[in-house]
Amino acid sequence: MNKVNTLHYASIISLIALIFLSVAWEGWLAPLRPGGSMLILKVLPLLAPLFGILRGKIYTYQWSSMLILAYFTEGAVRAWSDKGMSSTLAMIEIGLSVAFFFSAIYYVRSRAALLK
Repeated sequence: MNKVNTLHYASIISLIALIFLSVAWEGWLAPLRPGGSMLILKVLPLLAPLFGILRGKIYTYQWSSMLILAYFTEGAVRAWSDKGMSSTLAMIEIGLSVAFFFSAIYYVRSRAALLK
């Protein structure tokens, strides 16, 4: 498997993992309110780039790398302010968002190098 494919799959896996983490976190693992909260809707913006990422669309990689920074920020704030399971989940969110960010950036860079 070459570098471009590895970065593509790393982006896909980290994005899908972040979607599942967000649903599980706000649904039942550590919601803000018992029984779940409307914060589960934070997963909707992550669904917007999913099909473009699956298809390897450069433009989707470019704008979604900026979108993911909001999830990094939320993870950093909640890792700092929350306690217990929520703090742990926030640190996982940070890791997944960083993994997606760097794999997306380097995927675009590698694809551009192939086109030259």
